[in-house]
Amino acid sequence: MRNKEKRQDWRFRISHREAIIGVILAVINFIWWYGFAYGLGSKPPEEYTYVLGFPAWIFYSLILGTLVMFLLVFIVVKFLLTDVPLDDEVESVENDEVSER
Repeated sequence: MRNKEKRQDWRFRISHREAIIGVILAVINFIWWYGFAYGLGSKPPEEYTYVLGFPAWIFYSLILGTLVMFLLVFIVVKFLLTDVPLDDEVESVENDEVSER
């Protein structure tokens, strides 16, 4: 059993970390949406405030939330995610040795 733990591919650690980052982004998106949609949208319609012709809860939860998430995803992809080769390391090492000959 210890051999399996020692032999785990390094790419799994990276993919697990990136999956957790993706879940965190989804949770942030849901909290943002829920907070603004139900926080500002729970009033009677007569009391709504408007931003650019939209009720404030729609503007902040959907329109601004989408733009914020685009920005967060861009930042995460640019600075936190890494490019990982998907080919098998053993095969690539063997192929490199054959091509050098």
